[in-house]
Amino acid sequence: MEQLPNCPKCNSEYTYEDGSLLICPECAHEWTASAEEDAEFTVKDANGATLRSGDDVTIIKDLKVKGSSFVVKVGTKIKNIRLVESAIDHNIDCKIPGVGALKITPMYVKKS
Repeated sequence: MEQLPNCPKCNSEYTYEDGSLLICPECAHEWTASAEEDAEFTVKDANGATLRSGDDVTIIKDLKVKGSSFVVKVGTKIKNIRLVESAIDHNIDCKIPGVGALKITPMYVKKS
């Protein structure tokens, strides 16, 4: 017996097939198996704009750098970000002049 994927919306393991659709009985979400394969990693900024690797962003909140007394100020522009999949929410990998390499949560930036 083949293993069906968990629901992409609620992560329920009780999905079942109905014709070409996969259905979740817990949240009633329906999707196709090909949509599961086409799902791409996306990151959205604080305003809901989709970010891509290589974009420029601006910090919208003062951020304390962990393990340091330095603070990244509001309005700091970051060029050429790199998006990474992370178990925690730090999906933006970047270098900030004067600070160095950091990982930032997307809800603290906006696309420039």
